[in-house]
Amino acid sequence: MAQGAAAGASARAPAATQEATRPRASLPAPSAGALPVESLPGWHRDGLDGLADALARQCALRSPPPPWPALCPQLPTASASTAALRGWIEARFEAWPLRSADGSEIGLITGYHEPILTGSRVRESPAQVPLHRRPPDMRADGNARFRTVDGATQPFPARAELERSRLLDGLELVWLDDPVEAFFLQIQGSGRIRLRDGSTMRVGFADHNGQPYRAIGAELIARGALKREEVDAPAIKAWLRGHPAQAREVMLSNPRYVFFRELPTPADAGPPGSLAVPLTPMRSVATDPAFVPPGALLYLETRYPDDGRPLARAVLSQDRGAAILGGVRADIFFGAGAEAERLAGLMKEPGRIWLLRPRQTR
Repeated sequence: MAQGAAAGASARAPAATQEATRPRASLPAPSAGALPVESLPGWHRDGLDGLADALARQCALRSPPPPWPALCPQLPTASASTAALRGWIEARFEAWPLRSADGSEIGLITGYHEPILTGSRVRESPAQVPLHRRPPDMRADGNARFRTVDGATQPFPARAELERSRLLDGLELVWLDDPVEAFFLQIQGSGRIRLRDGSTMRVGFADHNGQPYRAIGAELIARGALKREEVDAPAIKAWLRGHPAQAREVMLSNPRYVFFRELPTPADAGPPGSLAVPLTPMRSVATDPAFVPPGALLYLETRYPDDGRPLARAVLSQDRGAAILGGVRADIFFGAGAEAERLAGLMKEPGRIWLLRPRQTR
C-alpha cells in the first residue's frame, strides 16, 4: 500500500515525499468524454508486459472486486498473445477521464517500491531499531485506534510517545541496521530484510496507531532545511543522515506509527497490496478508493522522472495509501531493487488517468 498507504499491505505509503509537492508542469488539456481505448495516447506503444499476470492474480481471488466476477471468465489466458489481450480490452472497455475536485484532468503521479534492508531477528547492536508487531491491546474503530488504561479508553499513542516509552517492549518482530531506512519502511509499508544467516524475511503492513500521517518532507520545508522543489526521497534521506542530531526529532514529527507482520509471500512475487494480491511492478498502482474502485483497470499517461521519457500504460488499482488522495492521483509500484528505489524516490510528475469501464455498465 502506499503511505501513505497504511491500509493495505503496502502501507506503502508512496515515497515519503510526495507530500508537499505539486506537479512541476502541465500536460496538454485532453478532450472531455469517454474515449475508445485504442485512441488513448500511447496505447499501441504499451507492450502490456506483466498485465496478464496482474489480471490473473486479481481474478484468482475468492471474491474479485466488481466488475471482475463477470469479466474474469472471459479473460484471455496468461499464455495468450499480446494482440489477444489488447483486442479483448479494446472490445470490452471504454476510457473515462478522471478529474480532480476542481475539474482538472491533470494530477500527480508518484511512485513507491519494495525496499531491501538488512537486519537480524534478535538485537545485535545498540544502533539497530525494531519493527514491531501489532499490539494485542490495541482496538480499532474505523481509522482510530484505542487502548484501555486503568479502565479508561484512550487514543493509542503517537510515534513520539511510543518510541520514548516501553509500551512496545516484547513486540519486536525484527531489528534493522539502518534507522533511516527503517523509518522509510514504515512509509513504504512492506519490504524484504536480508538476515545475517543469508535468508530473506518479508514483512508487510499489519496496522497503524490511528494517528494522522505527517510527511517529514513538509516538516523539513517548514524548518527551512529543504526547499519545496528539492523534496524527494533521496534528498530527505541525505538530510537525515547528514544531520544525525536532528534526524530523530524530525522523524518523530510524523505521529503515525506502522506495525508489521511477517509475510509468507514467495520472494519471486511482489508484496501484497490492499487487495491481498501480489503487486506487479509497473502494473499495480495505489489510488484513493473514494474515487477509484479497488481492482479497477486504469490507463495513465505521465513521464519518467529522470529523463522525461513518456510513461503511458494500463495499470490496475491494487493498493491504497494514506497520502494518496484525490481522483487524479496514483502511486506506481516500481518493484524492488536499487533502480526501482531510485525511480520511485524521484517520481513526482504531472499526469492524466482514465478509468477503463466495461461498455455494458455505461
